[in-house]
Amino acid sequence: MLLTILALLLAAGAIYAACEYFVNGVEWLGRRLHLGDTATGTVLAAFGTALPESAVTFVAVMSDASTTRKDIGVGAALGGPLVLATLAYAIVGAAVWLRRRRQSPRDYVLRLDHRRQARDQAWFLVIFAAKCSLGLLAFAWKPWLGVLFLAAYALYVWRELREAGAEADPEVLAPLKLHPRSGRPAWWRIAVQTGVALVVIAVASHVFVGHLEALGLAWHWPPHRVALALSPVATELPETVNALIWVRQGRERLALANISGAMMIQATVPSALALFATPWLFDASLLLAGVLTAAAILALWLLFRRGRVDARWLVPVGVFYAVFVAYLVGHAMPA
Repeated sequence: MLLTILALLLAAGAIYAACEYFVNGVEWLGRRLHLGDTATGTVLAAFGTALPESAVTFVAVMSDASTTRKDIGVGAALGGPLVLATLAYAIVGAAVWLRRRRQSPRDYVLRLDHRRQARDQAWFLVIFAAKCSLGLLAFAWKPWLGVLFLAAYALYVWRELREAGAEADPEVLAPLKLHPRSGRPAWWRIAVQTGVALVVIAVASHVFVGHLEALGLAWHWPPHRVALALSPVATELPETVNALIWVRQGRERLALANISGAMMIQATVPSALALFATPWLFDASLLLAGVLTAAAILALWLLFRRGRVDARWLVPVGVFYAVFVAYLVGHAMPA
C-alpha cells in the first residue's frame, strides 16, 4: 500500500511538472494561431489533456471483448464529466478565492465572459442529458447514434474557432521554456515542447490510473465503480492542474475555458466510442453519476447566467462528487 501511495505521489508530481511545460507551449501555440484565451483553452488545451481519458475508454471498449473491460469503458465515459463538473470547478473556485484573499480590496468575482460560460454549460447539459437518456433504453440501432455525438463535438469546435477572432489577448506571454531568449519562438520548438509535455502527461496519468485501480481492487470495488470514482480523478488531473496554473497567473478565462472544453470532449468522444462497442445500459451507480453531473451543470448554468459569479460559489459543487463517493462506499461489494 505504501508503494502504491508513493507511486501515486510521484505520478502526480510528474503530471504537474509536465503541465507547466504544456500550458506554456499551448499558450504560444494559441498565440501563433491568433486564437484568444477562450479558444486556446476550450480547443487546444482541452483536446490535449482530454486524450488520457479518451484513451482509457478506447482501450477498454475496443481492445477486449470481456464484459469487465467494457464496464470500465462505460464508467470512464461517465466518470470524466462527473469529476470535471464537480471537483474541477470546486478546486478552481477555491484557488481563486485563496489567491484573491491577499488582495486589497478583496474582489472574488471571476474575470471571464460569464455569458459564454453559461452557454457552454447549456450546450453540455443538452448533450449530456441525451447520452444519459440512451443509457436507459435498448434498441438495435443505438450504436449509430455515436456518430451524432462526434458531430456535436465537431460543431462545438467550429463555433469556438469561428468566435476566436473576436477576442483580443494583449497580455505578454512568459517566454517559451525551451527557448527563453526568444520573443517569437519557432514553430518546431513550440511543437516539441507541447508534444513532449503531452506524452509525459499521458504516461504519468496511465501510471496514476493503474495504481488507483489497484486501490480499487484492494477495496473490492467492481471495475466500473473504479472507473467512475477513481480513474477520472487521475485522467482529469491535467485539466485541473492546467487550470490551477492559469489561476496562479491570473488568467481565469483560460482556466475555466480549459475545463469547459474538456467537458465537451468527455460528453461526446468517449460516449461515442462506448456507444459503438457496448450496449450502453446504466445500472444504479451509473445513473446516479449522470444525475449528479447534470445537477452540478444546472447549478453552474444558473450561476453563470447571472453575469457575476463569486469564485466562492463554485466550491459547493464539489459536494455532488462527495455524495457520489459516499454512495459507492455505502454500497461497496465484492466484484
